[in-house]
Amino acid sequence: MSINLNISPLESWAKLKSKPLVIAGPCSAETPEQLLATAQGLKNLKVDVLRAGIWKPRTRPNAFEGAGEDGLKWLADVKKEVGIPVGTEVANPEHIELALKYGVDVLWIGARTTVSPFAIQEMADALKGVKNVSVLVKNPTHPELNLWIGAFERLNQAGITNLGAIHRGFSTYDKSKFRNQPVWQIPIELRRVAPQIPIICDPSHIAGKRDLIFEISQKAMDLNFDGLMIETHIDPDKAWSDADQQVTPARLGEILNELKIRQDSSSDQVFNDTLDELRRKIDNIDREIIETLAARMAIVEKIGEYKKENNVTTYQVKRWDDIMKNRAELAKKMNLNTEFITEIYKIIHEESIRKQTEIMKAVETKA
Repeated sequence: MSINLNISPLESWAKLKSKPLVIAGPCSAETPEQLLATAQGLKNLKVDVLRAGIWKPRTRPNAFEGAGEDGLKWLADVKKEVGIPVGTEVANPEHIELALKYGVDVLWIGARTTVSPFAIQEMADALKGVKNVSVLVKNPTHPELNLWIGAFERLNQAGITNLGAIHRGFSTYDKSKFRNQPVWQIPIELRRVAPQIPIICDPSHIAGKRDLIFEISQKAMDLNFDGLMIETHIDPDKAWSDADQQVTPARLGEILNELKIRQDSSSDQVFNDTLDELRRKIDNIDREIIETLAARMAIVEKIGEYKKENNVTTYQVKRWDDIMKNRAELAKKMNLNTEFITEIYKIIHEESIRKQTEIMKAVETKA
């Protein structure tokens, strides 16, 4: 699958060849003094966009839900005084109208809004004819790539060409060290089907804790993401929202300095020749893996026929338990990640059950 989008990114994206695009600032604009002090701390770090939440979609009422229009006035004042483009989250057409009124340069659509095609369409309609503003779309709260792609398509059909993606992780009930699971394969697949869309990583919302932000930021750079959005506050521990995941401007500077920015490709011919040879070996091994899987599935079908003849169920608990234990032990002996092998065999087993179920359902034809 591929998607056809008319993307012509803002001039700021051209900087990405030399460094990641950096969007930083507080989770919420709390007071004009807090916003200005944070912006002044970010100015010397060459941050590309100052972010600040104006309307905060809180899970439960009676929490701080943003400064509203007053916060937009503060953003406009900071933009004028510090000379830095500004951005904020919008969730409905009224937000868009007010943000544009106060000269906001970058709008982003939050994860809770991305899940609703109705809301996205309303915002796309509100943005028709708008020029010189960049619109970033956060991934939906759950890992559904088509919802994310659909948001880009709706905005692009409304004439918005300055588009970018924000990867902020996905909600889950599973226990994890992350606030939101990264599920890196989703943004990787977005890059494959829509390589023209710049992808920004939001390590603050993935982490939920400031001590994980560098780790996630480096991972994003290793995956060739185009930039970072990191929540930064002049006094994080006293922040009115998401205090645990914000860093000081000084810490942000350390994170950016410590990052290893790797090349997308190399002009060294010897390197490229060696890499091509290693990739050819992988291609050959992959062919062998697929051929082996085909042979395995052929045996699975024979087993399915035999079970059908003897009126035996497709799913055999003891056999499946033995496979999971034995394959994990074998993987460990061969220095492979046991969780990785376990997940592979779960998929293989699911396909095996599907094939045998088809055989069981097949109507026997009379000779």
